Amino acid sequence: MNRLVIATLLINLFLISCTSKPTSMKEDAFIEILDDRILDLLDPDTPFQILAEGFAWTEGPLWLEGQQSLLFTDIPNNSIFKIDEKGALSLYLKPSGYTGDSPRGGEVGANGLTLDPMGRLVLCQHGDRRMARMDSPLDQPKAQFVTLVDNYQGKRLNSPNDVVFDGQGNMYFTDPPYGLEFNMDDPAKELDFQGLYMLRNSGELELLDQLTRPNGLAFSPDQRLLYVANSDPDLAVWYVYQVEMDGTLTNRSLFYDATDYVRKEGFKGLPDGLKVHTSGIIFATGPGGVWIFDPSGNVLARLRTGEATSNCEFSTDEKSFFMTADNYVLKINLK
Repeated sequence: MNRLVIATLLINLFLISCTSKPTSMKEDAFIEILDDRILDLLDPDTPFQILAEGFAWTEGPLWLEGQQSLLFTDIPNNSIFKIDEKGALSLYLKPSGYTGDSPRGGEVGANGLTLDPMGRLVLCQHGDRRMARMDSPLDQPKAQFVTLVDNYQGKRLNSPNDVVFDGQGNMYFTDPPYGLEFNMDDPAKELDFQGLYMLRNSGELELLDQLTRPNGLAFSPDQRLLYVANSDPDLAVWYVYQVEMDGTLTNRSLFYDATDYVRKEGFKGLPDGLKVHTSGIIFATGPGGVWIFDPSGNVLARLRTGEATSNCEFSTDEKSFFMTADNYVLKINLK
């Protein structure tokens, strides 16, 4: 039996072990309302639907409007999966984040996903330690990649984690150590810091800031502010920056400090991925699930998933809200 046949059999067995259940509900999940203003957007009795489960660690949810499908990554399994409009689960891309031949442990797969201004898939590739673009159409995925950036001043990046583009086509991304096999202590770590970067549309890479564990990031609707999560258990916070006309960041300030919640019972997880609603409301994964903030940093509600929750995504019409939470992919409906 050749390697291709064996690989195909293993993938099929993995898909069988995972499940896609559009009608199943997560019974231990609930919505915690802290400010009635959120009721314009959220029904407190909305159930949490289980779209898929049985993965190692889900991340990187990305809604594809043209395909009416959701992509998400399973980082340890070096794979991207797709859930289509009928709720069917399929393997979309493998390998997704590590294309090397030498076996290695750790979080090797792709993490954050987004589309570039031309609608092409861009991946934060943990294992390959680079920002990359899939070199094939969205509807014909192939594990062929173009490197966008893989080093800063000649030193290899740690393991890019999350990514957003601004209206000018500049790419902002974070670079914590989570994709290195031994994290901060990995002998292959070349940079002595964790960075927040901008890759200009000209190809120039700029270091914008250094944080202890930079993670998720998202712009305000007018792109005048950039919110950034710091997933450090000793400094579990969200920051907000002012975005200048040239794309650089100034006036970093503390948006919210959730450090006191990190070790509380029922509050698994850390500040991680985030998305901003067109109303300006921020949906940010953190201890206990998803924290919902107004633009002033007031907590309006929490979506208590019962899991360490990594990331989130809106459908284009913002009527569906997706969450990657440990081995689950979840969904709630919004008003």
